[in-house]
Amino acid sequence: MNKKERLKKMREEKSRRRRIAFMGLMLGVVLIFAAALLFQSNQSAQQGRELVTAQPIDRPMVDFNAMGDPNAPVRVEEFSDFQCPYCSYFTENYEVYFVENYIRTGKVYFLYRTMGNFLSDNINRATGGQNFESILSAEAAYCAGDQGKFWEYHDTLFANQTGEGVGDFERENLLTMAQNLGLDVDTFQDCLDSAKYKDRAMTDEQDGLNYGVTGTPSFVVFYTVNGEEKMQLIVGADPQALQNAIEQALAEVTP
Repeated sequence: MNKKERLKKMREEKSRRRRIAFMGLMLGVVLIFAAALLFQSNQSAQQGRELVTAQPIDRPMVDFNAMGDPNAPVRVEEFSDFQCPYCSYFTENYEVYFVENYIRTGKVYFLYRTMGNFLSDNINRATGGQNFESILSAEAAYCAGDQGKFWEYHDTLFANQTGEGVGDFERENLLTMAQNLGLDVDTFQDCLDSAKYKDRAMTDEQDGLNYGVTGTPSFVVFYTVNGEEKMQLIVGADPQALQNAIEQALAEVTP
């Protein structure tokens, strides 16, 4: 290959590299632009989504995050996360059955407890991102409890849940839910911003872990036989397993 041919080949190679670099640059610009549009679209959809208020459930003897007779022979503590789809499924499909058959009849005293930042922590470990919706929604429900509407807020959170870590329970949405329920929003906001119930929510999580909770929802069934407190743990949204555990407990405590 003579000098002229070598120069021509070098110019062609240089031109080819420029074209490749230009195409790579343009592709990068397109990808960045598309990602920005997607983010903006998601944000707009979230901000523009109309929040709903859930249909109320008639719960007996409500006291903050508890319902039923505190002297009932069986106590059930649910450990849950408002971001958890299975928790929402259980609440919307099976809670009324347990209310009518076990709580209203005086057989079960029921407490709803959060799992602190349990699900958010799991999402963070998986994605490397930040998501504080579990702890914020837990604190918000307790703040609503200060105004006598823990359960109404509990139901509203689940009614507006669309996924995990998608912005359903960002601060502004939590405030809007409070307003829709007729709460004193300034008082609610002060409670939420002061993190009044953060320690309580994190204690919920630690207690759940101590009981062996590995997923949400989980149910811990407590009862006493001959002065000895017994416990059964049900992990998962399994209404039949929970019913079996309650029936077994009732059979043991009944003379």
